[in-house]
Amino acid sequence: MKIYLDTSALNRIFDDQSQPRIYLEATAMLIVFMLIESRNIEIVSSDVLLFENDKNPHIERRIFVSSILKNASETQPIDDKILIRAQEIQELNIKGLDALHLACAERLKLDYFITCDDKIIKNYKGPVMVRNPVDFVLGILQKEEGQ
Repeated sequence: MKIYLDTSALNRIFDDQSQPRIYLEATAMLIVFMLIESRNIEIVSSDVLLFENDKNPHIERRIFVSSILKNASETQPIDDKILIRAQEIQELNIKGLDALHLACAERLKLDYFITCDDKIIKNYKGPVMVRNPVDFVLGILQKEEGQ
């Protein structure tokens, strides 16, 4: 199974976990990181993720995300077709780098795009399944129980 983690998901463990939702998402991301490390799921990256991470002013977050992205089986470069698709995605009220992330994920023909961004989850209509980290992990656990 191939997944794309957007920046909101990759950085969720650093957010204020006093809110129950953020705590659950951060815990789910720890499980996702464990599954990546054990090679039970495959992570992919993009030039957009690398760019966005390089701009993170928090060095500890930047180092951590870089260590996760080093596990990526492939990295999607940006080209004209991705830029055109990102413009189409922007018509769904998903702007800027988020649209580029989704265009890259579509090109990579992934199984899941994991994000903590409700606007993306609500508005994206495309070939990639978009999930919140909690829903993604629950889905994996349910599949394991069904086997």
